[in-house]
Amino acid sequence: MTVDHLILGGGSAGCVLAARLSEDPGRTVVLVEAGRNISRDEIPDAVRSRYPGRAYLDTRNIWPALTALMGYASSNTQSRSSRRYEQARLLGGGSAINALMANRGAPSDYAEWEALGAAGWDWEDCLPYFRKIEADREFDGPLHGKDGPLTVRRVSDAGLSPFVDRVMKTLDRRGYPIRPDQNGQWEDGAFRGAIAVSDAGERLPTSLAYLTPEVRRRPNLRIITDSVANRILFEGRRAIGADISGRISETITAREVIVSSGAIHTPALLMRSGIGPGDALSALSIPVVAPLAGVGRNLMEHPSIAVAAYLPPHMRVRDRSEHHEQAIWRFSSGMSGTPQGDMHGAILSRSGWHSVGLRMGSLFFWVNKSYSRGAVTLASADPAREPDVDFRMLTDERDLARLKLALRMGAEALLDPYMDGHRGPVFPSSYSPRVAKVAVPGAWNALQRGLLSGMLDFAGPLRASLVHSAITLGTTMQGLLQDDDALTAFVRQHVGGTWHPSGTCRMGREGDPQAVTSATGRVHGVDGLRVCDASLMPSIPCANTNIPTIMIAERVADFIRDGR
Repeated sequence: MTVDHLILGGGSAGCVLAARLSEDPGRTVVLVEAGRNISRDEIPDAVRSRYPGRAYLDTRNIWPALTALMGYASSNTQSRSSRRYEQARLLGGGSAINALMANRGAPSDYAEWEALGAAGWDWEDCLPYFRKIEADREFDGPLHGKDGPLTVRRVSDAGLSPFVDRVMKTLDRRGYPIRPDQNGQWEDGAFRGAIAVSDAGERLPTSLAYLTPEVRRRPNLRIITDSVANRILFEGRRAIGADISGRISETITAREVIVSSGAIHTPALLMRSGIGPGDALSALSIPVVAPLAGVGRNLMEHPSIAVAAYLPPHMRVRDRSEHHEQAIWRFSSGMSGTPQGDMHGAILSRSGWHSVGLRMGSLFFWVNKSYSRGAVTLASADPAREPDVDFRMLTDERDLARLKLALRMGAEALLDPYMDGHRGPVFPSSYSPRVAKVAVPGAWNALQRGLLSGMLDFAGPLRASLVHSAITLGTTMQGLLQDDDALTAFVRQHVGGTWHPSGTCRMGREGDPQAVTSATGRVHGVDGLRVCDASLMPSIPCANTNIPTIMIAERVADFIRDGR
């Protein structure tokens, strides 16, 4: 049977599309997801929890072989090495393992999309869909929704950690007012973070919020999990289906194929199927269906760095199941050409799920409006081989300068006299491969973490020396603040991402050589094929990308139903 819509990828966007398109009983819909099912009856505790610190460490939830290059080599003598890059591989995608943040970005982000050729994506066009998504439990008015599938709230007074509370008050004294609503008027300040959790206080991935038991029982919707899309099939320049393999191995034919596999695996699937830079595809002996140079290009991320502090016992989070990214600091760099609120600092009540992380609070910074661009390229035509991912972070000097600024400002805030007695040594931090390795569950790691935790608590006047020898390997905050070259080198070496890849199949006008799709997600030059996920973003928004991705899926579902 030929179905109406074949959706390849059951992440944040794919689940939304499947739910919305199958509302019409006259449409047949198949959703294919590479990872395992996540439903009301099948949800692991680590995914269900509103503290997300362990979900992304479980290799059953991610693409375990996926790696990425983060920074770049500024000279031929510098080497680069790939790091593991956690991307979700389960129904619900990133919404099932991310930090739960439910923010939208600035109105200027969407004006920029329109200016870059995504006609009809201005703020006024997108706002109704942001409202449609949410049921905000605390705020009402023209910027908020009340009956959407995602309940949105902020941490309560009782749940707010002493560290986060003190940092917010410190920022307020330093000229960044404490404001009530992160999704209200776009302005600088400190905000309790908006998060998507249920009324029971549990995670709400799109595989639960949209694919409810009632939706899953629809006879016109088929959900296939643990199965990978190998290639899209074509007759000439018309997509007619896809080959999938795994728990279910079959060829599925469709009147329309929608690729929603995320900003890394969507361009990889298109390229394996013959859509992408012609010369590169030919070099891999892939027959070219449509030579689109922009596929895999324009790869964006929010480059990140952090500053942390040891927390004395009275400043540690009281409820270990509580969400950790409890507040955010939005500020403007003031750099020429950058928008208001181009910088973001997540105020973390703890720096990890484990005993060492419990003893450290962090300011995790990223460049909210980044300008560096990377690429996703094929390493092989083999579907089992992960693509090469090179973010080339900080290639644009504006991103480097602003990340250095953030590290300085974060250190100054934590070293403010108002924080005295409420934090121990302050030190630079990053999500390095070494940190990631130590965070992995296991007896040996648990022993190491336990020993370090005890030593930190009982080190007394030797605590700073212990931090700098065991954690930062000799790098001190004071040393970085006093030596700009050392600060530059530290940021270049330790820059990380925020798991917000986007832009690799960007929307734009058909004559734009870098545009891959129309403003409705239709792939240029072929029929019966769309893209719908964070790949479509022409520029990266000043936000965690999950809610903008869900908004995109809601809009594309309407475009499809309207025949656009």
